[in-house]
Amino acid sequence: MPRYPLSAAALPVALVSLVSLVTACAAPERAPQQASASGPRVEQLVAVVQQRVDFDPTSFTQGLEVAPDGSLYVGTGQVGESRIYRSTPTGEVLASGEVDPAFFGEGITRVGDTLWQLTWQDGVAIKRDADTLDEIGRARYGGEGWGLCARPGEVIFSDGTSQLRRMDPDTLEERERFTVTLEGREVDRLNELECVGEDIYANVFLTSRIMRIDASSGDVTAVIDASGLPNNAAPDPNNVLNGIAHIPGTDEFYLAGKRWPDLYRVRFEPAK
Repeated sequence: MPRYPLSAAALPVALVSLVSLVTACAAPERAPQQASASGPRVEQLVAVVQQRVDFDPTSFTQGLEVAPDGSLYVGTGQVGESRIYRSTPTGEVLASGEVDPAFFGEGITRVGDTLWQLTWQDGVAIKRDADTLDEIGRARYGGEGWGLCARPGEVIFSDGTSQLRRMDPDTLEERERFTVTLEGREVDRLNELECVGEDIYANVFLTSRIMRIDASSGDVTAVIDASGLPNNAAPDPNNVLNGIAHIPGTDEFYLAGKRWPDLYRVRFEPAK
């Protein structure tokens, strides 16, 4: 403020200066609000357990999916131990398929009457009959294979990076890649996938977080905290959350883990 009284002539100039000062001070406060309003809104959700059922503690779960009849497809990993099987949610095995003992099994997804199973570093995808799980073909791809999920007209493929690939559902030929970002930052270590409508759900490897991703833009629209699920597996840094499967006709999912003795039916609800 001036030290001396203002003359009548100087008053309008002072008022203009005061208005300019107030406007300048207020501008930095408005800018973040505008930027926030224009960017994607990221929800914070938690996995709330609705039911727990026994699960095979020897399954090094790499892929999990619910079949149209409610049974579960489970693909497991480890060289010499990889498996693919279909079971009831209570664990009764309905079908199984052989996996080359040299392969390290990875993600799976059903496409019509067939099922794809990835391998980690072998560059081979195995095509199977969805009912019998017998091998009916193979496809090759570059880089590592981690997770798979199917959308109308395409299959989404993860390779442990921040990028997802769009693949032909019949041949698994790559069409394009897109990057997954959370508030502008790339999200690395995307692993097991589940496609639901316009969303892709992805486990983040070695964490208890799941990303909900817009399938068109790659933007993360929700971060899901699944740390509340008890990990009752034997102590091992590899025995982490991995496996997410939407239950058709509901807003619920199954979540599993590597060598977890538990399968959890959950809902994703707003964090308190």
